[in-house]
Amino acid sequence: MAKATMKCSANYVPLSPISFLERSAIVYRDTTCIVYGDINFTWKQTHERCRRLASALCRRGISRADVVASLAPNIPETYELHFAVPMAGAILSTLNIRHDSAMVAVLLAHSQAKIVFVDYQFLDIAKGALKVLSEKGSPLPSLVLIPDPHDSVSRPKFGTEITAYESLLAEGEAEFAVVRPDDECDPISLNYTSGTTSSPKGVVYSHRGAYLNSMAAILLNEMQSMPVYLWTVPMFHCNGWCLTWAVAAQGGTNVCIRNVTAKGIFDCIAKHRVTHMGGAPTVLNMIINALPSERRPLPGRVTVMTGAAPPPPRVLFEMEEQGFNITHAYGLTETYGPGTICTWQPEWDSLPLEARAKLKARQGVQHLGIEELDIKDPVTMQSVARDGKTIGEVMFRGNTVMNGYLNDAKATAEAFQGGWFHTGDLGVIHPDGYIELKDRSKDIIISGGENISTIEVESVIFSHPAVLEAAVVGRPDEHWGETPCAFLKLKEGHAATAQEIISYCRERLPHYMAPRTVVFEELPKTSTGKTQKFVLRAKAKAMGSLSKKSKM
Repeated sequence: MAKATMKCSANYVPLSPISFLERSAIVYRDTTCIVYGDINFTWKQTHERCRRLASALCRRGISRADVVASLAPNIPETYELHFAVPMAGAILSTLNIRHDSAMVAVLLAHSQAKIVFVDYQFLDIAKGALKVLSEKGSPLPSLVLIPDPHDSVSRPKFGTEITAYESLLAEGEAEFAVVRPDDECDPISLNYTSGTTSSPKGVVYSHRGAYLNSMAAILLNEMQSMPVYLWTVPMFHCNGWCLTWAVAAQGGTNVCIRNVTAKGIFDCIAKHRVTHMGGAPTVLNMIINALPSERRPLPGRVTVMTGAAPPPPRVLFEMEEQGFNITHAYGLTETYGPGTICTWQPEWDSLPLEARAKLKARQGVQHLGIEELDIKDPVTMQSVARDGKTIGEVMFRGNTVMNGYLNDAKATAEAFQGGWFHTGDLGVIHPDGYIELKDRSKDIIISGGENISTIEVESVIFSHPAVLEAAVVGRPDEHWGETPCAFLKLKEGHAATAQEIISYCRERLPHYMAPRTVVFEELPKTSTGKTQKFVLRAKAKAMGSLSKKSKM
């Protein structure tokens, strides 16, 4: 039998999430696309604005594969840039709004951004970054200011060297011919992940990966047509877990919110009848611990995707009790955000709530956009036993894994060693094929030769009724090597002593896993809600070694 050798038809067009906006401008043309205070844009208006902005960018000299950066929160302009920049053939780099001027300068230089869009709230940070670049003799990007639309009095004055967002948009043509990718593996966005000012790691996303992960996000969130999505996930983080594009595919309403607070979340849900939202466990914690005065009755079931950090079962349990439907995903910047989903099994419905929460806290299986997920020995590259006990490294491969790190072939090669993407996360795989994280490889505590999962210890501490937030790191110990050190924040109006927490853990864990040190303080966090454990590790190390006489 003759073998078919034809690859793609002559009708082939590269995949790109640009098409989601174009379709919704037809199908959902007069329905609401963006809501922000008194701003309300339809899909038709949003499409026209994005085409105008893309046209204006090209008129300003932006060409294919140029980088356009932004430093702005979850506002309409940030959403529009997710379409306008790729429609100009360029690459969008959304910068973390918690960066200082020095870090912003490093990222602008590393990405060689030609233009940077800056929200008025972060103008001083941006000006400081441009000053650093100027002093180093580096090329300076043009600055486009996004003023506060609600407060003309407080709008900062700016000179002729700075263009206002709406002024730039007005320069463009509504009938602009969109610059489509030549290849669906062409870059669409650049997202910076962990790294230092001397070695930033720029993760390159492709049009293909963004398209597929957006489609997967629709399925993960069980999104029907015209969802109402509340933006509590930062759009600068993995392009909002690719939901910037996913919501467009379904013709949904984007409810933008500048600052995430418990009151703001409940108010938006009640006012706009929100159906979907997302956030790290920190956001969930904020919801379940909201004051009675901040709460509003839910108008309907709200589906919440959580990720960014392993959620404690207690938090999942309380969210479910309050009427939220929790979807647990896991991934990294390098996997376009969510790469796995804890897909629910019908037989789990009959289990007690607490048992259901523990099952839902697992990271689960790969979503439909990822080809393969496994737990492997990073040295032999052999799969570990599916016994829920043998620890290995979580690894991915598929179409929704990054192209690589920008201008860093060495780091890219290391990340893809053996043909799989190495996450650096340690976990187990259960007999049912579901994976469960145990720790980051750098976070695991080795005490007396035993591996201690900080996630397991934190889960027990979280179940204490007085604890609001918890993080566990290793503290030096001259006898055991390391012992667990817990940093806690208590709920308002609650009290607990260090000894009480230690005793509570010793009653529920093997004694060697229980914290030997407990510190009560505010926990340092990233803008996406992850606890900055490197800060806590430094604090624990500065405490010095525990006594040689320490006993387990």
